[in-house]
Amino acid sequence: MPVTTSNDSSASSEIGEVHFREIRTSDNRGYLVSKRALDIIASIIGIILLSPIFLIVSLLIKIEDSKGYSLFKQIRMGKDEKEFYMYKFRSMVSNAEELKASLMDINEAEGPVFKIKEDPRITKIGRFIRKTSIDELPQLFNVLKGDMSLVGPRPPLPDEVDQYSAYEKQRLKVKPGLTCYWQVSGRSNIGFNEWMELDLQYIRERNFIVDIKLICKTVLVLFGSKDAY
Repeated sequence: MPVTTSNDSSASSEIGEVHFREIRTSDNRGYLVSKRALDIIASIIGIILLSPIFLIVSLLIKIEDSKGYSLFKQIRMGKDEKEFYMYKFRSMVSNAEELKASLMDINEAEGPVFKIKEDPRITKIGRFIRKTSIDELPQLFNVLKGDMSLVGPRPPLPDEVDQYSAYEKQRLKVKPGLTCYWQVSGRSNIGFNEWMELDLQYIRERNFIVDIKLICKTVLVLFGSKDAY
């Protein structure tokens, strides 16, 4: 879905911004209840149906790098800046965080995000599960717990949020999700400012129909996306 160019979405998002246009949500109780019901039902079905993939991927990760766990948890920021542990399949070597500092000077992402297309820390199986987004599947447990939703802005790291402007922090007004406009519109090929605008656009527009459309579109682009790394 294209990014709107209204005055609301064109507000400056520079770090240190003081004045900005507030993003208002139009949530109602019926929408929030139906959204949570969909999250619970879909996550339970997904966990059951995908359990064989969970097992196979876990084994392949351990075979390639036996030093670390197949799953890892990482602190992320949720709704209203509440911290929670987000689950993923491990796609990097077991000492990836220790190596991150030595790679900061070749970071390819804009803004506070750290991302390298040819990250040397990524394992062979890790490259495959990232390309197919299989590494994100354990977040179905986060959805079931209520930390996340199926649809919502991707949950950022605390140190990224520390660098957000007040305008950008508005993406934390809603529960984070597995997919959103950014996820189906180019992902890693989208610049930081456009990413933030897409998330704020979702917050303004979100309703049950928008969520269903995004879920369907995500399924269509999920496997083999050239924009995931």
